[in-house]
Amino acid sequence: MEPNIEEVLRYLSVRGEPPEELRAQAERIARELAETLQPKYVYRVFPLEHTAEGAALSGGGVTLTGDLARKMLQSCDAAALLCCTLGMAFEQRLRASERRDMGKAVILDACGSAWVEVGCDAAEREIAERFAPRYLTDRFSPGYGDLPLSLQPAVLAALDAERRLGIHLSDSFLMTPSKSVTAVIGISDEPQPARVRGCGYCAMRENCDYRKGGTRCAV
Repeated sequence: MEPNIEEVLRYLSVRGEPPEELRAQAERIARELAETLQPKYVYRVFPLEHTAEGAALSGGGVTLTGDLARKMLQSCDAAALLCCTLGMAFEQRLRASERRDMGKAVILDACGSAWVEVGCDAAEREIAERFAPRYLTDRFSPGYGDLPLSLQPAVLAALDAERRLGIHLSDSFLMTPSKSVTAVIGISDEPQPARVRGCGYCAMRENCDYRKGGTRCAV
């Protein structure tokens, strides 16, 4: 596996066909990253209780509030919490690259964003195989739609992510290492439609470069 180059180019805000040299450089950096650093992830699956406050993960100390969680999990009786990170090794590599070559560092940063998503995909496949033939919802994260970013401390505590993955939170709920992702995936006996697609659910919709330019990203 390697970071998805099309995703890397989107993180670089490339529209249309990129210059051949840029694609070649992105492919080279992505390959080097994949050869030397693998995403790490942890997840836990909790029974789900639907309450007036929201979707409560029994035994997890987490209640998912808002319309997004309600819609996503309405037919689910369990949900997985997931955290994936590239760790501090990537942070150190990125800082070193910024000192030597800022242009390369920008591409490396985009590769890191795409690479941690590949790790999330791998975790999702593992959950799907573990619970087959049941169905999974799309994964969604705190800060997406109306699911508050303030849930991050409870999510990370439920996963023991500080001890297991070395993840820390700032006062504004941003994670360190920066290439870290938390997500929720519902588990149901019923087939699940794709619900979290399009600009309406995206936390970046008000500041999105694609929308400002009159286009959209692939999701």
